Amino acid sequence: MKFFIDTANLKDIQEAYDLGVLDGVTTNPSLMAKEGIKGDENVKAHYKAICDIVDNNVSAEVIATDFESMIKEGEELAKIDDKIVVKIPMIKDGVKAIKYLTSQEIRTNCTLIFSPGQALLAAKAGASYVSPFIGRLDDIAIDGLALIEQIVNIYDNYGFSTEVLAASVRHTMHLIQCAEIGADVVTCPLNVITSLLNHPLTDSGLEKFLADHKKANS
Repeated sequence: MKFFIDTANLKDIQEAYDLGVLDGVTTNPSLMAKEGIKGDENVKAHYKAICDIVDNNVSAEVIATDFESMIKEGEELAKIDDKIVVKIPMIKDGVKAIKYLTSQEIRTNCTLIFSPGQALLAAKAGASYVSPFIGRLDDIAIDGLALIEQIVNIYDNYGFSTEVLAASVRHTMHLIQCAEIGADVVTCPLNVITSLLNHPLTDSGLEKFLADHKKANS
C-alpha cells in the first residue's frame, strides 16, 4: 500500500518523507488556502516546492469545471514537474478531461468519488487514480469502507490499472481497514500515519529494556 499525505504544509510533508514511508502528496484548493497560498503563480511555486521534497505523485487540483478550461489548467499544472498528477472532479466534463489528458500521457486523479459507478467511469476514461471519500460517506451514515471494497472488486474483475486511492481517511482504523480490503493508496493527515507507531506494550517494553540495561550497567 502507498501512503500519501493530504496537506500543503511543507513541514509536515518533509517530516513524513523523513520517516521513510511517504509515496506521495494530495492537495486541494482548501489545503492551499489553509497555508495562506494565494494567486496562480504562488500556488504553482508551492506545488514545485512540494515536488522538490517527494519522489513522486503530487496531486494538484484544477479549479475549472468545464472541459476546455480543465484541459488548459491541467496541462499547465503538468508542466510544473513530472511528479504532478492532475486532480479532476467527477463530473461529465471531468471524465472527458481525464480521457484527453490520459491520451497526452498526463496522469490524473479523479476526485470526489462517492459511488462504484463513478469509479467505473473514471477507470474507463483512463484515470491513474480514483479518490473515494470514505470519511465524508461515514458522516452521512453510509459505509465508506464498503465503497472501497466494491471498487477494488470491480477493478479486479476487469483488470483496470486505475489505482484506488482512499481519501478522507481520518484515523488509524480507517487506514488499517483500507489495507485489509485492498486499497492501493491511502491519503491522510500526518498524525494518522504517525499514530501507527503507537502501542502501549511497545512503550512499556522499551521502558523495561532500558531499566534492565541501567541495572546491569550500574
